[in-house]
Amino acid sequence: MSTDNIIEIHKLTKVFGGVTAVFELDCTIKRGELLGIIGPNGSGKTTLVNLMTGFVKPTSGKILCNGKNITRMAAHKIIQLGIARTFQMVRPFYQLPAFKNMIIPLYSPRVKQMLGGRYGDRDAVALDLLEEVGFERDAYVAYKPAGALPQGYLKRLELAKAIALQPELIILDELFSGLSLAEVASIVPIIEKLRQKGKTIVMIEHRLKELFRIADRIMVLNFGCKIAQGTAEEVMASEEVKNAYLGSER
Repeated sequence: MSTDNIIEIHKLTKVFGGVTAVFELDCTIKRGELLGIIGPNGSGKTTLVNLMTGFVKPTSGKILCNGKNITRMAAHKIIQLGIARTFQMVRPFYQLPAFKNMIIPLYSPRVKQMLGGRYGDRDAVALDLLEEVGFERDAYVAYKPAGALPQGYLKRLELAKAIALQPELIILDELFSGLSLAEVASIVPIIEKLRQKGKTIVMIEHRLKELFRIADRIMVLNFGCKIAQGTAEEVMASEEVKNAYLGSER
């Protein structure tokens, strides 16, 4: 495995019953890059993320993380290796204050290992992390029950939980979904700051305009297969990509 790559995927296939969600996919994720994964609904994007993070086991193929085979590893062990993710459908502990939703990641074995068990006051750290992703501490938003928060804050909470795990690789599954243009614009600098800290980021997005502004490279899936990869300009110039999104006249 190249030292430039944090993830290498070889001939990855997942079949659900008679439906092939991912088919013989080859992919690398370079250390420190922001990779955007796009494709029509049902193209296999979230299935790929679920395979990478241990929530789904592949039918065949191999996934390597820093040279270690994680193909059939349990999700909690993959987190321990430094891969964190957000979820498309946000499901916090609705009755708890937003900052108390940070308890599980802040007490995780990954955090204990990274910081030698010396993290200080977990509540204070939780509030600091939430402030980093846009919670206004003085407005007491972080103290409100998660169930009382609008979608924009719930997405920020989801991001904060991933960041709290001290990951090398963060996978964002449609983080911009359901957000206004202003909300997206305020989150983009947070993502750019993570990159400055050396984090590798994978983003699954339908908000292409916003994604193309920040991604180094784009990979396009359709029917579980990779049909294009390259810069935003290169992939959108592909006839196969145009047909996947717009359909063919033939």
